[in-house]
Formats: sequence, C-alpha cells, structure tokens
Amino acid sequence: MKARRYTYKVVLRWQEAKKGMLSASANKPNIEIATPPEFHGHADIWNPEELFVASVNSCIMTTFLHYAERDSLELLGYTSEAEGILEYREGEFIFSEITVRPKILVKRDSDIKKAEEVILRSEKNCLISNSIKSRVIVLPEIEASAHNSS
Repeated sequence: MKARRYTYKVVLRWQEAKKGMLSASANKPNIEIATPPEFHGHADIWNPEELFVASVNSCIMTTFLHYAERDSLELLGYTSEAEGILEYREGEFIFSEITVRPKILVKRDSDIKKAEEVILRSEKNCLISNSIKSRVIVLPEIEASAHNSS
C-alpha cells in the first residue's frame, strides 16, 4: 500500500500593529488575523486561538460529512458550536480542552442511531483532534425531522 502524505502551505504577512494577512492559494480568500483582545489585540479580527478551535470544529464536521455520505445517512442539517479553554499551566498557555456541540438533523427517527455511530466514528477519526494534545469532547444532539418521523 502506498503511503499517503499531503502537504498544506500557508503564507502569513505582517501588516501593522498586531495584525497580519493569512493566505493559502490564489483561489482562496485571504483571512486577516490578529492578536486577540485578551492579549491587547483586536476583538473584530480572527485570531489564532479562534482558528485553532475552528480547525477542530470544522474537522469534526467534514469527517462527519464524509462518513455520513459513505453510510448513506440522509442528513437534513448540521450546525455546531465549539468552545476552547485556554489555560495558563506550568508557565505556559495551552488549550486544555475543546468541546464541540454538533446539532444534527436527520430525516427519520430510524436514522438517529446511524447518526450517533457516524458522529462517534468522526470524533475518533478527526485528523486535527488526533494531532493535538488538547482534550476534545464531542457532545452531539441528534434529532429527526418533526414531519418525517416514520
């Protein structure tokens, strides 16, 4: 079996004060980033801490979507909130925990069990959360469409 290895590149250019512009390729929009307000930065600009939590949140979702499609799960909706806890421990800041709360809407009551299995598999196989030392907790809420509960 051929080893699979991928490379992802980003470029970050400092602009002014505590701000920079992040880019990945000519076909993707740039993202302005800055130091967060807790560290005397900007409240209205994405910061590395939010991007870190967003990476975990979006990886859980995209992994879920992969398995849902593979398992023919009829998905009607998916939204999720994620919250990361940044703590000062032993002389350094670390994200000790990231909690992801997906709200999953499936077509039928009979799809709820399958959705539970898919989100568990997604939590286990999310490559971002498998690559970090933060504890990742996924607390799904799964419902079937009210008018399609057969």
